[in-house]
Amino acid sequence: MPGRIRILPEILSNKIAAGEVVERPASVVRELIENALDARSTRIITEVEKGGRSLIRVSDNGIGMSHDDALLSVERYATSKIYKDDDLFSVRTLGFRGEALPSIASVSRFTLETSDGRSDTGIRIEMAGGKIKNVSEIGAPAGTQITVSQLFFNTPARRKFLKTIRTEMGHISDSVAGIALGRPGVRFRLLHDGQTLRQWTAASDPADRIADVLGSGVRNDLRRVELADDAVAVIGWVASPHVTRSTSRGIHTYVNGRLVRDRTIQHALFRGYEGRLMKGQFPVAVLFIQVPPDQVDVNVHPTKNEVRFAEQRRVHSLVMNAVSSVISISDRPGWLGEKRSEPSPPLTRVSEKPDRFTPAETPPRIRDEASEEMPCAEFPGAMSEGRAEKKPFSPARQSPLWEQKFFGHLRVIGQFRGTYLLCESDDALVLIDQHAAHERVMFEQLKERSPYSGASQKLLIPETVDLSYSEAGILEKLIPDFRGMGLDIEPFGGTTFVVKSVPALLGSGEIRPLITEMVEKIADVGFASGLEKAMDECLMIMACHGAIRANQQLSGEQVRALLQQLDQCQNPSHCPHGRPTWIRWDIAFLEKSFKRIV
Repeated sequence: MPGRIRILPEILSNKIAAGEVVERPASVVRELIENALDARSTRIITEVEKGGRSLIRVSDNGIGMSHDDALLSVERYATSKIYKDDDLFSVRTLGFRGEALPSIASVSRFTLETSDGRSDTGIRIEMAGGKIKNVSEIGAPAGTQITVSQLFFNTPARRKFLKTIRTEMGHISDSVAGIALGRPGVRFRLLHDGQTLRQWTAASDPADRIADVLGSGVRNDLRRVELADDAVAVIGWVASPHVTRSTSRGIHTYVNGRLVRDRTIQHALFRGYEGRLMKGQFPVAVLFIQVPPDQVDVNVHPTKNEVRFAEQRRVHSLVMNAVSSVISISDRPGWLGEKRSEPSPPLTRVSEKPDRFTPAETPPRIRDEASEEMPCAEFPGAMSEGRAEKKPFSPARQSPLWEQKFFGHLRVIGQFRGTYLLCESDDALVLIDQHAAHERVMFEQLKERSPYSGASQKLLIPETVDLSYSEAGILEKLIPDFRGMGLDIEPFGGTTFVVKSVPALLGSGEIRPLITEMVEKIADVGFASGLEKAMDECLMIMACHGAIRANQQLSGEQVRALLQQLDQCQNPSHCPHGRPTWIRWDIAFLEKSFKRIV
């Protein structure tokens, strides 16, 4: 009886390997361009017909191959980039497995033409379905040209899964653009059905290539990122939070020159933008991470799209800090360089309805309840509004990046619909969303006091909160952490809890909806992202509940207190959920809008 286990024929093995390497025509394009880059090419031309179904041709001016090397290159596991075991864990090139060319050749009609420039002739190798059909000498300049036609002609099941020509061409264009973004010194040209689709000349400034690939509209919003320790370096460009995308297509990350999709880097990027992007928005960023080759494994996925870091936390921290520091600076108000204005006069319109705060006072929800003074800035030499002593540095909160008072020195014109504060600087009209602005103030004050050291307010009549079984389990786990925020909560039997005190900053807001919403948010986001992130979500909800509302009239003193406190914030330009707190229309924009200038 014959055995059940058999050695697969080489052709079938190649087709299986091709299934891992060649997902679609764009995979072929990427593999061939990466080989061209490894060959030190400075000019790469990619020609495509019918979305890659009929033809893919990649031509380069690299170092090329000799006759013998060319023949070996189409054999499985043949490579010029790996010689011993250690090389596999210290990869310095884009291609290295020796699978790309034979895998591609096994599912197409394949032609390789190459010359190393040292002999009078080059070599042409013609293959079909992985078998060599003809080998001949040709006249050719130094470099390589590979033609792949009738992709998947011998695997019709794979061919029928290809999408429309437009879709496949879109993937090819994205692949070429992504590679070109990471190699600004190389000239790229992409043609489809004989027409030039995209082309990029060599750029000395990488920011120019970024603008060419992502669109010239991002050029003026790019901010350079640069941070390194003794082993890892992060260099790149990020756009300000005002420039966003609805998908992650604007994010390009490279590890040692290799375009990758890495969750660690992407998560660190989002943490760097934290508090500045609304849900569903994605930043625009191009980041290059340099890591010692023996500290990153590029061999974790057949398509080489993913990597694994030996020190994942270290890379995450460096990327997050690099992006955060640059984005914080870019968030400085647009009137940063202006001449200081006089303090704001009283509002031109004050609410006629009696407010629950006396007009001469700062509202309790704006005032720092733990002290009669405004919160002190935490940079060297900063002083509070009423005393001349330094406040010790608190590691829980970064200091503001500017010492001057920008919001506090705006001239207040009035309120619009009880929601937006109308202010003017020397050459611009500034509108401030009072709820979003105070929400930012509240969030940072609550976060600064967590673990809580400010005043708590005991409730005259403790409030009870009824939850579902699962929500009760979540709240029970969070009681110690909530107590650290100034919320004193105790079990009251079954799924009922009693709230005995709240942070004084929250004033007299309703307690039951606050607790319910925080527990629901934790149930939604979970603890997978860490307790600190979960607690931040709770602080955002507390800040939202405690902040002044839209359609609430404020007195002049209340407005000025809010603007002064906004100056003390680390991120005054966005509410904790990422919404902008202010917009600015300069005089040139206004005059152009009214046709006063052309």
